[in-house]
Amino acid sequence: MATQPLFETASGTAAETVESLFAVPAIHCAGCMAKIENGLAAVPGIERARVNMTARRVAIRHDPAIEPPALKAAIVALGFEAEALADPGIDVAAAENRALIRALAVAGFAAMNIMLLSVSIWSGADGATRQMFHWLSALIALPTVAYAGQPFFRSAFAAVRQRRTNMDVPISIGVLLTTGMSLYETLTGGDHAWFDGAVMLLFFLLAGRCLDSMMRSRARAGVAALLKQTAPGALVLGEDGRSRWVKAAALRPDMVMLVAAGERLAADGYVVEGTSGLDIAFLTGESAPVRVGPGDSVQAGAMNVDGPIRVVVTAAGPDTVIADIARLMEQAGQGKSRYVRLADRAARLYAPCVHALAALSFAGWMIAGAGAHQALLIAVAVLLITCPCALGLAVPAAQVVACGALMRRGVLVKDGSALERLAEIDEVLFDKTGTLTLGRPVPRDLDGLGDEDRAILLALARVSRHPLSNAVRQALDGIEAAPIEDAREIAGEGVFACFRGEAVSLARPRSLITLFDLASEYRRGEAATLLRFADALRPDAVQVVADLKRAGLQTLIASGDRPKALEEIARVTGSTAIGRLRPADKLALIERLKRRGQKILMVGDGLNDGPALAAGHASMAPASASDASQLTADAVFLGDRLAPIVVTLRVARRTVRVVKQNFALAIGYNVLAVPLAIAGQVTPLVAAVAMSLSSLIVVANALRLNGSAR
Repeated sequence: MATQPLFETASGTAAETVESLFAVPAIHCAGCMAKIENGLAAVPGIERARVNMTARRVAIRHDPAIEPPALKAAIVALGFEAEALADPGIDVAAAENRALIRALAVAGFAAMNIMLLSVSIWSGADGATRQMFHWLSALIALPTVAYAGQPFFRSAFAAVRQRRTNMDVPISIGVLLTTGMSLYETLTGGDHAWFDGAVMLLFFLLAGRCLDSMMRSRARAGVAALLKQTAPGALVLGEDGRSRWVKAAALRPDMVMLVAAGERLAADGYVVEGTSGLDIAFLTGESAPVRVGPGDSVQAGAMNVDGPIRVVVTAAGPDTVIADIARLMEQAGQGKSRYVRLADRAARLYAPCVHALAALSFAGWMIAGAGAHQALLIAVAVLLITCPCALGLAVPAAQVVACGALMRRGVLVKDGSALERLAEIDEVLFDKTGTLTLGRPVPRDLDGLGDEDRAILLALARVSRHPLSNAVRQALDGIEAAPIEDAREIAGEGVFACFRGEAVSLARPRSLITLFDLASEYRRGEAATLLRFADALRPDAVQVVADLKRAGLQTLIASGDRPKALEEIARVTGSTAIGRLRPADKLALIERLKRRGQKILMVGDGLNDGPALAAGHASMAPASASDASQLTADAVFLGDRLAPIVVTLRVARRTVRVVKQNFALAIGYNVLAVPLAIAGQVTPLVAAVAMSLSSLIVVANALRLNGSAR
């Protein structure tokens, strides 16, 4: 259980809450989500419950006094089996996926054989021959229904036991009634049996559920693949000078890791000895290795491609950057958007309405003079054809596929419901430093130096961890440093050394230019060269702003910098810029725009951007942003480029369109099919195929979003 921030109790005193995770494999639809979340929220001591339908998990925020067994009992009381999870990385859906595939294989094999037997009956077989084929079909269908129908029967039984309904209740009733009537017909020598309809219904239902499970598995696979980037452990240098192997879970801050070329890092830290190139494509998407040396930060999962380095651990296990990203990806599941709430309400009402409609159809045909046999057949067809599976899949299928597509493009959407808000954006508000720009100083005056001076400058920069020294070191990477002597750093002044008996330094400028610009001064003897630094725009910032404008969105730069510092960026990007804004001023600006009816996407990275990110209609932050900004933002994008913003907005709009299409498909199907079933024009076999195909169509429509992030 993970301890979380404090909240106020009824008495006004601060009470600490904890979060517990439970695996609940029987979660299949929006109705299940609503039942669990609303039911647990009503339990005393539980602050809230959140269902992750992708991972089949429930996260419960509760009073520490409530033990996991009591929480499990509360979930079971709602009609769902549950198991406590000690490790949030466990894939609890793997066993269920295998069970679904086995059931699908059994149903498919049985359906093919029963259909072959049915062809003979449809071809005119009668008498003893017809009966023999009916009995052969029964021998295949009865064990198949008993085995392949378990996912639906268990769920329906649990719901009925709690005096409620779910989508599996009408399915189970329809399958059992169809099988029972077919067996009755076989026992009494009747002309018709519908074993093929019952088994084909299970086959198509299981196919739809397997497709849904596969989509969710792709989202979970992204998390698993990311976590596999980290090494299982590392060689750690002990105080006695000996090295020993330590598992990643046992690494602690201040340990020193020995990372050889070709090895991945098992923890976050900073380099204390050695230089090398690191492959961090999993974080930035860039294939070129990044040069690192003493003082540079490194992340778990990075591949050391050049030479050996020593790294002091600063964060390990669940505290690493890669673990934070995995948690963000894990949260990219079902959200409570307007469409999900609509599906929740529809799902709660749908099953009772289906049962009532089937009962009325039976009663109506009995009153009209049809026999009990014919009336029951029509009622079964109504039950089967109106099953609300397609409606339940309409929203989650689209959101899961869209979040997975964005994840592959380096965008981690923390909540599927954010896609709805992102689709409504009409203005984008950018912070400057660290958002439109890289947030890293870049020296502008190195080209005027000779090769020897550049080598001396690199040697001086390697002595210091100052941000400007780091910028010089990165800019001069690839050349050989000069052999300087007596190097020393004076805090607040700079780095001083000797080169062949001549004094050299990289120090604070003697002029007052630092009042206006970032600058340093390289001195060699009596000669001095002023090095100015600039915060470079992200590589595609100009293109992204242009793309946003072409999409009909307004852009605005809101920064705490001086207006003079914003002029060049505003001119280059063609945007309006407002400077000298404090956090409260940015918040007031967003509130003012919202009152004018604008839907603002706030893009920021700093701690001071937190209030603005929370106030925006939607928000995004780069992976380099502060922890507070990443936690507040709806989505986090990786790498140094801003193109993911354009991609995310495009995918969000397409997702909303697909959700609306799915609703239209689900509702339109029922509008067409239900009257035909009530009129007695649909057999149980046709009803089973039609209902299953409606679910498959909704899933297939959602799968089109896989290519939307390109």
